[in-house]
Amino acid sequence: MVLLSRIYTRSGDKGRTALGDGSRVDKHDLRVEAYGTVDEANAVIGIARLHAGDDPETDAMLGRIQNDLFDLGAALCTPEREAPPHPPLRIADAQVERLEREIDAMNAGLQPLRSFVLPGGTAAAAHLHLARTVTRRAERLMTALAAGQPVNPAALKYANRLSDHLFVLSRHLNARAGGDVLWVPGANR
Repeated sequence: MVLLSRIYTRSGDKGRTALGDGSRVDKHDLRVEAYGTVDEANAVIGIARLHAGDDPETDAMLGRIQNDLFDLGAALCTPEREAPPHPPLRIADAQVERLEREIDAMNAGLQPLRSFVLPGGTAAAAHLHLARTVTRRAERLMTALAAGQPVNPAALKYANRLSDHLFVLSRHLNARAGGDVLWVPGANR
């Protein structure tokens, strides 16, 4: 487990940081960018939770996702290795499957889209759209990382499914409040 008795160590003052396996890399390393962006998505989801109100189902889903995102960050900060002495935490297919079940359940109650959705509606939905875009950026960084280094395939699936989940959840919350904010092509010509 984690023991944080001191918050600053000064070990990163020259632009390098430690990965989960103890190796050191530049703070602008693609791996650090990927897990840092996952952390950013997690922070935005925390704000969305504040705006979700007294909806225990939404809060529980987002709480599970926030915990998963710490799992994902831990997985990304520890490079894949053959037969590591201590098996690192990795995203599991079951986490992806849970997202899919939740997406299907929420989507079943929604009207099919006939236009693209503008990010907005309720405050919670707007923050979920922001979290979705940050998650998409994290996914792009993860796929760039995977082009040069091994990345757990379930982690890539999780990031992809999470952005879908956040989109459907934003629609689900907006449906309760009157509906999505729809794009009207060329409306302001």
